[in-house]
Amino acid sequence: MQKALYLSACASLVALIFLCLAWELWLAPLRPGGSWLLLKALPLLLPLLGILRGRRYTFQWASMLILAYFAEGAVRAASESGTAAVMASLEVLLSLAFFFSAIFYARLTRESQPRSARS
Repeated sequence: MQKALYLSACASLVALIFLCLAWELWLAPLRPGGSWLLLKALPLLLPLLGILRGRRYTFQWASMLILAYFAEGAVRAASESGTAAVMASLEVLLSLAFFFSAIFYARLTRESQPRSARS
């Protein structure tokens, strides 16, 4: 189970990075020829190395970072049409896949704690 969550988190994060770049450069940019919104992929590079190395702390904070991408995707899926709406829906799905994979991975990899310390 832990390996599947790790692989799911890695795959969804990498796919989200490529989706953000392709979306804003070629598939449905805000302006023809691409837009500066492609820079939204940069924050996703920050946790990439830690996620690929399986660092629990990175999974924890990256699960909070990814919520911004979920919010952007939800807003753009509701407000745009055509290819942009499809890209936004994919962003929502990938961010949810990463979020749930990351939080469950972090939970499974936590250190053993005495019963009294757990709440």
